[in-house]
Amino acid sequence: MLNTSLLAVARTIGWSPNIAIVMIAANLFVISIGRYAIQRRGAGPALPVKVPGLFEGFGVPELLATTSFGHILGAGIILGLSNAGIL
Repeated sequence: MLNTSLLAVARTIGWSPNIAIVMIAANLFVISIGRYAIQRRGAGPALPVKVPGLFEGFGVPELLATTSFGHILGAGIILGLSNAGIL
């Protein structure tokens, strides 16, 4: 028999503008930290569009790395805030 008291299920909520704001804030936070933390910026291919000043020197690898970590951080923040009942 499977003991269901040992299974922990995270409380999840549906999408809302508050969720989007948290995810955008997490990504912008990580991008701003990555701008100063990445030592060899622009080593890979450049972005195919004109970029604002925040992304100056950022290429495809830097953008993918920072936004990937931003989504991981954002998902953790969203799960934590929804379990706390704030979102």
